[in-house]
Amino acid sequence: MNYVVKKSPHAEELRVAWLADADPVVASAGWALTTERVAKKPEGLDLDGLLDVIEAGMKDAPDRLQWAMNHCLTQIGIEHPGHRARAVAIGERLEVLKDYPTFLGCTSPYAPVWIEEMVRRKEAAAEV
Repeated sequence: MNYVVKKSPHAEELRVAWLADADPVVASAGWALTTERVAKKPEGLDLDGLLDVIEAGMKDAPDRLQWAMNHCLTQIGIEHPGHRARAVAIGERLEVLKDYPTFLGCTSPYAPVWIEEMVRRKEAAAEV
């Protein structure tokens, strides 16, 4: 994904097709490409629509797909302040990865914690 697909001129076409795929492994690849767009090239993305899909499907998704959707949720919350409160609220309501074991010094993948920590780091870096 990182070395070939994300750099391909077909990445957007694949992103859209893979998001709609019934295979959770393929769909997770679509979410990975979506997360990349959320962070680096969000123009034209329907962030509210993505949050709707995440809210409706992440809780019961297979593990790999759930992880990819959670990553997209956190990126929306981190990178887009206007959607941050909703992203945190979705994370709190669904509690996906809330009890995931996290090593000392690492950031939890639980969306509310991950979003808060990454925003704090970005703000601290901006102050320097």
